Amino acid sequence: MHQALLVPEVLLEIFAHVTETILKPFGPAGAIVISLYRESLAALATTCKAFHDPAMDLLWGEIDIESLLGCVMRLHPLIYRNGRLWNWAEGVRPLSADEVHQFLRHSSRVRSLTILSNRLLHLFSVIPAKLYDFPRLRSLTISTKYLNLFLSHSLHRRYLGTVDEDLQSIVTCCATLEHLYVITPDAVNAIDSTADALSRISDIVRSCKQIVTLSCPLFDWAAWTHLSNLPTLTRLDVGDTRSDPTPPWPLERDIANFSPFSNVTALSFLLHSAAYAITVMQHSQFPSLKEFKMDVDFLPLREAEQLFRALSNCKACETLEQIRVYSLYHEYDPPNNSLSVIPHFHCFTHLRTLHLACFDFCINLDDNILLEAMSNWPHMRDLDIEDLRLHHSPITFRGIFTAIRLCPQLHTLRVSIDNRTVNIDVEPIQHTSLRILELKTPWFQIANAEALARIIFSCLPRIGRVSGSIQCDWDEVNMHLKSLKDAARHATGAASNT
Repeated sequence: MHQALLVPEVLLEIFAHVTETILKPFGPAGAIVISLYRESLAALATTCKAFHDPAMDLLWGEIDIESLLGCVMRLHPLIYRNGRLWNWAEGVRPLSADEVHQFLRHSSRVRSLTILSNRLLHLFSVIPAKLYDFPRLRSLTISTKYLNLFLSHSLHRRYLGTVDEDLQSIVTCCATLEHLYVITPDAVNAIDSTADALSRISDIVRSCKQIVTLSCPLFDWAAWTHLSNLPTLTRLDVGDTRSDPTPPWPLERDIANFSPFSNVTALSFLLHSAAYAITVMQHSQFPSLKEFKMDVDFLPLREAEQLFRALSNCKACETLEQIRVYSLYHEYDPPNNSLSVIPHFHCFTHLRTLHLACFDFCINLDDNILLEAMSNWPHMRDLDIEDLRLHHSPITFRGIFTAIRLCPQLHTLRVSIDNRTVNIDVEPIQHTSLRILELKTPWFQIANAEALARIIFSCLPRIGRVSGSIQCDWDEVNMHLKSLKDAARHATGAASNT
């Protein structure tokens, strides 16, 4: 054996590229590709002593809880037998104290652990927390139903002020975690989505000292304060729509400002309402933020104004590249629900993606507003603006062609447009980057469809078809556009043959 193969780091690099696959018949005449990565690592681990530890480290490095349960002799045939049922654990008694040691046989090798399956929860009902020892764990994906395994019962009931010795190893484990993902189960089974559960999440968040990426339901202001002081944190995804829509902590407007989240580049919220996120944004600075996303069930006009103002004041004007805000329909009051959203985003001069889908109000957008916005976004690549607009849009074809000249990298454009007239009296210029054009129209027929198709063919050579809210709106334009492109290809082919 070559001496290089005796160096564990070399073997790890080689074994990481094991990509053996097989084709398995699927259906009457098909096949699917099955990876043999884990089987190959297992074979390498039994080849010789030098290969054993590096192969085992990779084999057990990224694992889910069901694979660890396969180490328990009593459960192994239930998990790995052919034709195993998805509910194999139903009626199976919990692990005994002796079986816990079998379960933890390879725990010292685990770096990434996924614990999501609720149907396995009863198997751990008698395991003491102190036996959960994963010293190399760096990434944890866990259902809120399993949080009881990570916090002592005394802390759950909150009548003791200190962490007991059984929990200390878990706190130490969380302190070294780099990636933590806490998932709330589906609404039918989410019995643990209570203020008490959210408080436990806050306790776990505050115990993380080296966290890099964090995704979990809501947590309290003390946890936010803790995170704002962590230089390691780069990504933060907060909230879910399955837990209580009302945070268990008052949304005080006079809470102290958090320290700047100096290295956070991605921030997202998934919420019932925007109040929690607004409070966070009003008391935070994100000087390195590149991506902001908000998914909210409803976003009334007043909260939208507060959210967008807070976003523009969070010290991310020189860094923010992506903004995505989505809300579902709540209630619509046409005379009063109109908001000038776009000017709040003028300060983001490096913006590349802007998705706004807000169905609680209309977004003020016309030719002049669009032109001014595009003049502030020279790097824009993906612009998608959708609202609950019941009447025609004030944006015209002339406004579209004038504005896109200011964004030479624009790839995707989705907006509403007034399609009643085609009047493009601007100097024709080719835009060679635009590939996706979706123009929502209130009228079923496009005026001067053939003329518009010729303009699109001349100025937007990468556009093969135009889509809209109702595809038949653009059928005639697309028919003419296809004819023009077919004729151009035929002419090019004929010229090349002469």
